[in-house]
Amino acid sequence: MYQIRNLLENDDIQVLEQLGPFTVYEYKRDLSVNAMTAQAAYFAQAMNVRRRQILCDLKKGNVTVQAGAMQWTVGNVNATTGIKGVGDLFGKAIRGKVTGESAIKPEYTGDGTLVLEPTYKYILLEDLANWNGSMVLEDGLFLACESTLKHKAIMRSNLSSAVAGNEGLFNLGLSGNGVVCLECPCPREELVEIFLENDVLKVDGNMAIAWSSSLEFTVERSGKTLIGSAASGEGLVNVYRGTGKVLLAPVLG
Repeated sequence: MYQIRNLLENDDIQVLEQLGPFTVYEYKRDLSVNAMTAQAAYFAQAMNVRRRQILCDLKKGNVTVQAGAMQWTVGNVNATTGIKGVGDLFGKAIRGKVTGESAIKPEYTGDGTLVLEPTYKYILLEDLANWNGSMVLEDGLFLACESTLKHKAIMRSNLSSAVAGNEGLFNLGLSGNGVVCLECPCPREELVEIFLENDVLKVDGNMAIAWSSSLEFTVERSGKTLIGSAASGEGLVNVYRGTGKVLLAPVLG
C-alpha cells in the first residue's frame, strides 16, 4: 500500500484534464526560485509559461511512453520494452528511424502510479474514438498513450513531400481504442479543428499537428503551374484531401 500526499491536492497545482489513465496538471507558479530567477519566473507565470506533468494511474490501463519520459513510479509498476521478438524489434527500429520517434517506447504495466517528466509545452489528451479510431501525428508530438493503441509509420502519398515540402517522408500513425497524450507547442485554445467531407485543405507550412488517417496527405504547388505558384508567392503547400479531421495550429506559422 502507498499514499501520495501534497501532489494533486497541493494548492499550487491545478488539474487541467483527465482522460483514461492520464491526469494532466500544472504548477500555477514556480516556487523553486531565487533572487536571480524570481523576476523571470514571475513574468513566465503571467504569460502561462508553466510546468506541466502527466500522472498515469495504471489501475485504469497500461501505458506506453516516449523513451526517457518517466520521472518516478510508486507501487506495483513494471517497465517492459514491448518487444515481441526479433521481427518486432526490427520493425520498431525502422519505424523509429523514419518517423524521428524513439525506436523503443517503454510500456508500463501494473496497478501503481507513474509520473512523467515535467514540460513547459502544452499537453493534449486525444481520444481516438473522436478520430474514427486512427490519426497521424506531426513529428515530435507523441508523449504517451494507452498500450492498446497500435503504432505505424505512415508514408506520404508523394515522394516530393520529403524534399520539396521540407517535411519527412513518414509520420507516426496511431490506431485502435484509447487515449494519446500529445506534447504541443501551443494551447488547445489556439487550435482550429477543420472537418473535411470530400474536400481539400491546403496549408502553407507544417501547422497541422494531427490529422485523420483517412485523409490523403501530399505536398503540391499552390497554383496549377510553376508560374502561377511563383506569382502567388506561396510556392508549395501541404494538402489534406478527402474526409476526416485536421487539427491546425495557425499561430505557429
